[in-house]
Parts: sequence; C-alpha cells; structure tokens
Amino acid sequence: MGPRASEDDPPQFARRVKPRGLSVRAIIPNAITAAALCSGLTGIRFAIVDDWEKALFAIVLAGVLDAMDGRIARLLNAQSRFGAELDSLADSLSFGMAPALVLFLWALQDLPRFGWFAALGFAICCALRLARFNAQIDTEDQPHKSAGFLTGVPAPVGAGLAFLPIFLWLASGNDVFREPLLVAVWTAVIAILMISNLATLSWTSIRPGKDLRLGVIALGGLVFAALLTEPWWTLALISVVYLALMPVGIMRYARVRRLRQSAAK
Repeated sequence: MGPRASEDDPPQFARRVKPRGLSVRAIIPNAITAAALCSGLTGIRFAIVDDWEKALFAIVLAGVLDAMDGRIARLLNAQSRFGAELDSLADSLSFGMAPALVLFLWALQDLPRFGWFAALGFAICCALRLARFNAQIDTEDQPHKSAGFLTGVPAPVGAGLAFLPIFLWLASGNDVFREPLLVAVWTAVIAILMISNLATLSWTSIRPGKDLRLGVIALGGLVFAALLTEPWWTLALISVVYLALMPVGIMRYARVRRLRQSAAK
C-alpha cells in the first residue's frame, strides 16, 4: 500500500506479504514498557486508598522501567514503530494521567474547580509533549536534538518534578507543602515546562572529564545509598538539582546557537 492509500484503495503490489510475528528480542523491550504502564497505573490504585508512599514508588518505578526499555531495544537491535507508539502511550498514562490523579487526590481536590483544572492541564500538556515528540521523529531539522539537548522537560522528569511537594511533605511532615493553591500553581508551572521550547540537558550532553569520572561514579553510589536510607529527601534534592541545572542547559544551547549563526555567515 502506498503512503497515501486509503482503506478502500486496492493493493499496489501483486504478491501479498505474509505478516511476521514479533521476535523474542522485540518482545522483551515491549514487555518492559507494558510493565512500566502497569506500574504507573498501579500508582493510581494506591493513591485511591491514601497510600501515598506506595503510589509514588510505583510511578518512580515506572520511570526506571521507561529508562530501560529504549536502551534494551537499542542493545538488542529491536527498535520498531510499534514499540515507539506503545512507549508514548505508556508514558502518557504513567507520567501524565497517573501523576495528575495522584496530585488531585492528595491535595488538589481541596481546591474546587481550579484544582481539577491544574490536574487536567498537567495530563494534557504531557500528552501534547509526547505528540510533538512523535511528530518530529522523522524530522531532520531538530536544532536541539542535533546539539545534544532536549526540548522542554521530558515526561518522566516532569512527573518527578510535579511530585516535589509530596516528596517534601513525606520527608518533613509539614502540611504547608500540601497547600492546594501552592500545589496547583506548581503543577501548572511544570506542565508549562513540559511543552516549552526551552533547551534542557540530556544524558548525552553531560560528559564529565577524565579527572571527574571516578568522582561521578562515587557520587552515583552515594545517591543510590541515600535513596535507600532517605528516599524522599533524596528525590526532593534530585528534583531541585535538576531545576538548578535548567539555566545551565539554556545558556549552553545559547552558546551553540551563536556558534551556528556565526558559522553560517
């Protein structure tokens, strides 16, 4: 079938191609994506019964699995359009709808109308970000990506940043972090950052020098140990560090953009 063919058009080739099933190596990353989807939606189940720690843990686990599936797909050479579509659908549910409902059940429901609008806005902005990403997959002209940057805040990171008030509340027990108006404004800010055109740092753009590599490895081990002992303070600190690094990404991309403009003259 041609790219412009409709459902009623006849096939443009004489020989039918027998559809092939997915190989085992293609099933593995898709199964991880499905597990991430189940984990994210399970977070809603825990939030319904006010088990906030398990709700956050389930969605954080979904983020870990989401980071694994793409890398495993590339490692097994099992990338596919099906996997990309499934991944986007899972991300929309796990990092858009699930965090929005968790935040609404946790605090936003105490803010009539505006609380629900904030939750809706977050879920919609997450879906819009993923739709923009899918629409640009085959686009060659992507200035941010070609320079090693991302456009806006990624969906899993956006979910983590939106949970910052809950992290601080669980860590400190201070109800000021559960103030509905504060949570609504924070949720709206993160939603805007997800669909923004700001250049943000990606893993590929962070390359420590040779003198720093051992220190980075040691820091990674310490962060992992901190997650085991003080998970909520650690997740809150990671969120704050990411926000603090956002201006760095903007300035580094601005320098890349100036170099490109000068080279084009």
